Amino acid sequence: MELNLNGKTALIAASSQGLGFAIAERLVREGANVMISGREDEKLKQKAYELESIGTGKVAYQKADITKPADLKQLVSVTAETFGGINILVNNAGGPPAGSFEELTDEAWQAAFELNLLSYVRMIREVLPYLKQQGGKILNIASSSIKEPIPGLILSNTFRTGIIGLSKTLASELAPYDILINTIAPGRIATDRVKHLDQVNADKLGLDRETVELQVKAGIPLKRYGTPEEFANVAAFLLSDANSYMTGSSFIVDGGMIKAI
Repeated sequence: MELNLNGKTALIAASSQGLGFAIAERLVREGANVMISGREDEKLKQKAYELESIGTGKVAYQKADITKPADLKQLVSVTAETFGGINILVNNAGGPPAGSFEELTDEAWQAAFELNLLSYVRMIREVLPYLKQQGGKILNIASSSIKEPIPGLILSNTFRTGIIGLSKTLASELAPYDILINTIAPGRIATDRVKHLDQVNADKLGLDRETVELQVKAGIPLKRYGTPEEFANVAAFLLSDANSYMTGSSFIVDGGMIKAI
């Protein structure tokens, strides 16, 4: 299958680690030019160095806090100036804190809204003029909570589902410009975020994290956590020319864990 990503420019938000970095790595291997971003300058520098050695695509980095509009504007403009345009946007953000409804304050709700939904809106707004020039792809990273709420993660359950409404609406609005937008949602992928959530659950239950992990795996048909590379493979397909007729859809990468239809 020809992905035809060689020479395309991809801007990936929050990509110095985890799923964002895995997607960056996959796209660079396919020859895409990639802009990675995050809050830590030294970490970005190191990750960019790692990426430069694995593929033919060019790599750059830009420090950015995706909750700050000025940072997003600069991130997009620097990407376009560095590579001569933008063909692909991957929206990504760290997960909001765990907690029940009664535990969470207005400040926590507002912070989660700005991090996990409004940052996506702002990023799309900034990148859109470049994508409209010759078409392109937008991929929003969400969570398996878009299909089945996760206990103890009410902030994620609320704002991740908002991403679905955004993507579905924009699929129609952006189609005339040959812009395809989809959502990809991870289940239990072996990242630091999942380790943290397992530890939170372990602390609540008075167990060690390894025991909780085994219990979770028992409920996954494939009996294991996915790898960031497996997740990135699906993302690369959705962002490539091989995907030419899917837009406004959501794709779950979860090893069969979610039972909802």
